[in-house]
Amino acid sequence: MFTGIIEELGNVIENDAGVLRIKAPKILVDSSLGDSIAINGVDLTITFINNDIFMANIMPETYRRSALGELRIGDLVNLERSVQPNSRLSGHLVRGVTEGVGNIHSLKPEGDALIIKINAARELLKYILVKGPVCIDGISLTVIEKDSESFSVSLVQYTQDKTTLANQKPGGKVNLETDIIGRYVEQFTKEAVQE
Repeated sequence: MFTGIIEELGNVIENDAGVLRIKAPKILVDSSLGDSIAINGVDLTITFINNDIFMANIMPETYRRSALGELRIGDLVNLERSVQPNSRLSGHLVRGVTEGVGNIHSLKPEGDALIIKINAARELLKYILVKGPVCIDGISLTVIEKDSESFSVSLVQYTQDKTTLANQKPGGKVNLETDIIGRYVEQFTKEAVQE
C-alpha cells in the first residue's frame, strides 16, 4: 500500500526483458530485498540492491497494463516506498496496481499551477470523479475536470519540481490507478442487488 507522495526521482539504468534497474540513493537507505516499491505507480518487489542501485523484475502482465515498457536508459521515474503502520497518509490509499495507461492530451500553465489533461479509457473514467483522487504515475492528485474522454488535474509548483509529470509531452503515456473505494462500493452494490 502506498500514499502517492513521491519520495525520490530515480534514474533508469536498464529496462530489458523483465528487468528494471534504477539508481536511487535516497530511497535505498532503509530498503531491503523483498520490499515493495512503487515505480511510476506500479508496485514492484526489490530483488537486488548494490549500493545506490536496485533491481525489480517485471511480469508480462505488468508490461501490458502499464507504461513501464516505454522507459529508456536515463529516464527519471517516481519512487515511493510502501506505507509503514506509523506513516502519515498524506495522499490517498494507493495500491500500486496500475489499471491502465492514459495519454497526455495537453499541459497548460495557469498561474503557478500546471493543468494536465489526460485521455483515458471509458472503463477507467467511470471511476474518476471531479474532486476525487486519482493516481498518475504514482502521484496522488485531485481531479479538477472530467468529460467523456478525459480528465484534468492541477499540479502545484512543488509537484512540478519533485515528480516527472510536468516533464511529459502531449502524447506521452502515464500509468493510471483509480480510487479503490469507488471500485469496492460498485462491487458490493452489484452483489447486494443480485442477492
